Formats: sequence, C-alpha cells, structure tokens
Amino acid sequence: MDASDLEALARAVAAGELSARDLVERVRLESVSDMGYAQVDTARGLRTGVSEVVYGAGKTPEQIVGIIGAMRDAGQRRILVTRLDEEKHRALTALGCELAYHAEARAAVAGELPEPDGNGEIFIVTAGTSDAPVAAEAELTARFLGNHVTCVQDAGVAGIHRLLRHADKISRAQVIIAIAGMEGALPSVVAGLAACPVIAVPTSVGYGANLGGITALLAMVNSCASGLSVVNIDNGFGAAYQASLINHLPGRRV
Repeated sequence: MDASDLEALARAVAAGELSARDLVERVRLESVSDMGYAQVDTARGLRTGVSEVVYGAGKTPEQIVGIIGAMRDAGQRRILVTRLDEEKHRALTALGCELAYHAEARAAVAGELPEPDGNGEIFIVTAGTSDAPVAAEAELTARFLGNHVTCVQDAGVAGIHRLLRHADKISRAQVIIAIAGMEGALPSVVAGLAACPVIAVPTSVGYGANLGGITALLAMVNSCASGLSVVNIDNGFGAAYQASLINHLPGRRV
C-alpha cells in the first residue's frame, strides 16, 4: 500500500463504502508481512511516499518471489528489485515471476514506470563509459520514482570540453548526479558550475591505487565545492533516491 492506495480507501470511507473501523484494520494488518526470512514493510509507502525496494543480492530466487508476492498481496502495484543478475532473473522467470529486466542497471521492475512529475529534471553525468552500470541503476531508479531524467555519458575531466558542451543541461537541472571513478574529480567540477544540489557517486572503476573506489570516495568527501553530497561506492540507487526526494520537495516549479 502506498499514499495513493490510502487515499482511495479514504474516499471509500467518505462514500460510505467502507467503515472507519475497516480502514484502520486494513492499515494495521498491512503494516508488516512476516515471512520468517523477511519482515516485509508493506506500509513504508504510507510513511515515506515510496514503497520498500527489494535488494536482490544475497537473496534466493524463492525468497525474492515470496517478498514480491507479499507486496502485491498488500496492494503494491509497482516494485523495484535492485542488484539482480541475469542468472537470478532467469530463475525468477522460471518460477513464474514476470519482471521487466534492465541488464545494464542490474535491476528489474514489476509493473509500469509512472508518468514523471517533480519540480524539474534530474541530470545524470558520468566521467567515463565504464561508469555506465552505476548510471543505469541511478537512471532506472529515478524513473521508477517518477522523475524526468537526462543522462550524459563519458564527460570526465580528462577532456573537460565534453562536460562544458552540456552547460545548458547543468543550468536547467533541479538535481545533478555526478558519477566518477579513478580520482573522482568530476563532481567537484560540476558543483562549481551548478546552481542546484549535486550528489556525487564514487565508482569502483580505476587502477590499483583507486582501491576499489575508496580513492574516489575520499576525494569527493574532501571536495572544496559547495552544495556537494556523497553516497557510497557504486550506489546509483541511493543517489537517485536522494535526488528524487529533493526533486519532489514542495515548492516552486521551474
């Protein structure tokens, strides 16, 4: 159940089709689905506006099917499964769980993506083509959460003119997600050009001294650019979720 489902129930109460007691009971019963191996938070959408997202890594296909089933039983129409490899997706299909799989994002969606809304556009930019899987996860997540998204690949500081070609997109954006591995310099440059919040995503792309993304992470945390925040290594999902929250804050639309 999410906010729109609760609104529909409230309208049913107002129309006399559902009693107030029945409404309370529906909400109470649907708050948690205890499956033994998972406590599915079926009321998260009511509290936060976004339903629980299923993290696929480390779960068996059978567990994922069970969690998705519990969410659907609670009235959840749209479900995102992240960090889902192709082999596990094939196993889910064999179990009768039909999902739209996005291979580059390593994620899958049950249900249709929503029409975008929000105050403006989320602009995603990567330093290199090798950062594309993280960008794909961020883009799919942002679209799943109902945002207008533009993505530009391979605009890192090694050829900074590639980034400056997109100055108009930077100036129009409501939120920017800047993704980089290696030395992690791109977000600092972007934040120096942008008049909106910039969310930096360090990636594990790079040679040995990149230390699996730690070098980029520390560079971004130590940035002197204002308005820059940083999420964890390769966490395109977390960056997009934060960007969506910013893009949906009540206020003036641009």
